[in-house]
Amino acid sequence: MAERPRQTVDVSPVASTGRTIRVAPGGDLQAAIDSARPGDSIALEPGATYRGPFRLPKKDGDGWIVIAPRTERGLPGPGHRVTPNHARFMAKLVASAADAVIEADPGAHHYRLVGLEIAPVEGEFLRGLVQIGAKETEIAALPHHFVIDRCYLHGDARRGSRRGVALNSRDTAVVNSYLSDFKEVGADSQAIAGWNGTGPFRIANNYLEAAGENVMFGGADPTVDGLVPADIEVVANHLTKPLRWKEGDPAFEGVAWAVKNLFELKNARRVLVDGNLLEYNWPHAQNGFAILFTPRNQDGGSPWSVVEDVTFVNNLVRHVAAGFNVLGHDDIHTSQQTRRIALVNNVFLDVGGSWGRGRLLQLLDGTRDVIVEHNTAAHTGGVLWGGDRTPHTGFVFQNNIVVDGGAGILAEGTAAGRPTLERYFPGAIVRRNAVVGGSAERYPPDNFFPRSLEQVGFAGLRAGNVRLSASSELKRAGTDRRDIGADVDAIRSLGPVATSGSR
Repeated sequence: MAERPRQTVDVSPVASTGRTIRVAPGGDLQAAIDSARPGDSIALEPGATYRGPFRLPKKDGDGWIVIAPRTERGLPGPGHRVTPNHARFMAKLVASAADAVIEADPGAHHYRLVGLEIAPVEGEFLRGLVQIGAKETEIAALPHHFVIDRCYLHGDARRGSRRGVALNSRDTAVVNSYLSDFKEVGADSQAIAGWNGTGPFRIANNYLEAAGENVMFGGADPTVDGLVPADIEVVANHLTKPLRWKEGDPAFEGVAWAVKNLFELKNARRVLVDGNLLEYNWPHAQNGFAILFTPRNQDGGSPWSVVEDVTFVNNLVRHVAAGFNVLGHDDIHTSQQTRRIALVNNVFLDVGGSWGRGRLLQLLDGTRDVIVEHNTAAHTGGVLWGGDRTPHTGFVFQNNIVVDGGAGILAEGTAAGRPTLERYFPGAIVRRNAVVGGSAERYPPDNFFPRSLEQVGFAGLRAGNVRLSASSELKRAGTDRRDIGADVDAIRSLGPVATSGSR
């Protein structure tokens, strides 16, 4: 089983132990930041706009410097997510013709941004809004201890922005926030991305909207030798792409922003993705897979790049062209092998059909120890595409409800089912799965083959209720005597319920 994050980021509210520095509307916020000492609070006027860019310098001491409105009246309390409707209660920080609205100096630390709207000047395109680290070459020089809490970060509605937050740091969290309109034509864009930070990172209870990759780790060679972002928690977020970006949809607004995927790891270890809602992804600048675990030595200078120890659990994925694309090795430059990936207790609904090919899972080029267990999937394409070169070792596929899709388990140059498993998945465990529409002769023994999704015995499939009814033959039929498929109650108790903003 994948090793989970060893560290987490403490996002508990902190009390001011120093001065309160008030900055009036139109006042010099940078001067206040420069003069602040650890433990101070910088109080801004709700509804006022402060024009940057702003620089967060390194200071001695480990007290937090908090930058926030002078009152939190009108804002939700700690632990609750903001929406754009809360913007009138926030102080607004803007910039134009800059690399970022806010940028942390090397070694800067212990800053908390609370209740802020952060955006480009109207009509401007910015490459980034909050840049926490960039090209530091030593771990000691990385910015560290940053918390972005209950903030509204957005690109320009017409021109977009490339990135919301760059996490090239240590001990950093983005929580309870709303990030939207990160989009670009002909280039990747992200709500949150990191490539040169060690972690730990916590991304929790946010709305995250971007055209390229909503969340991504990797994508550029680290400038710290040997660095792999690690101890990453992505918990209870809503990751989505609005349909106003989709050509052919009635809501389409006329600009073909470069759409790729919802979540991607190119260089990361010890990652927990738990209780998120991921929805709306289609082929455009990429082939439509919603989730990618694909190691990339991006520019050829980081052969240590790896994706390992990833747990993807209790998530709901829906309205996407395809599910997972997992690559064992970088197919351009040297990388390390993808290993110890656990895809457990997730629900996939409306995968394929009008969205795209409908393949649930694709494994290429020699992964190791990938476990797929207790998932429920309604998809239109095959279950698994098994590779084009190198076999996969330690593969486990059990206790899932999936759809054969006419292709089942298939790979290049082999027949569907058992021949593919023998060629590309030697020693694989494939048992106690319900393969809807499949035929027993294609699969190993000890699996189930309902003729249709209706025959599975869901409590209410048309309404999206994929719990098993009491009469289903799959009740308590798993290898562990649990129900085959996902524990839907666990997913709903952990996942977000808000779906606003998807159009």
